Amino acid sequence: MDYTGKTVAIGCDHGGYELKLEIMKHLSERGIAYRDFGCDSTESVNYPIYAHAVCEAIQKGECVCGILCCGTGIGMSMAANKHDGIRAAVCTDTYSARLTRLHNDCNCLCLGGRVLGFGLALDIVDLYLDTDFSGGRHAERIAMLPKYGK
Repeated sequence: MDYTGKTVAIGCDHGGYELKLEIMKHLSERGIAYRDFGCDSTESVNYPIYAHAVCEAIQKGECVCGILCCGTGIGMSMAANKHDGIRAAVCTDTYSARLTRLHNDCNCLCLGGRVLGFGLALDIVDLYLDTDFSGGRHAERIAMLPKYGK
């Protein structure tokens, strides 16, 4: 995907703060614009606040996709998936990162700062950002998601 003129939303809680810093540095090195929705330290905070801010920016079209980091990625994923139109996925490997975009049109990547090393996390981010949705039969399945509740 070409990110020219597009912005990636990024947010974290205290458990994902250090990973968020590494990802922001990496995005800058790749020339990808991002908007940081916090948090700003390793001091304990409530992850749903930051998930909501990132998801709202995606919903409003201010950001093309999001990256959320917490200790495991699970809490952020649960909070993000409560938002209409958000398809968030926790990825701990590169295969899942590629397929969550290719088949599921994931628009919010969730990562665990206490689970992933920085090198693997950045590889996951790259595959997620560089993979386009394949559409086709997968688009029909994505369209079915709102029919079955939240």
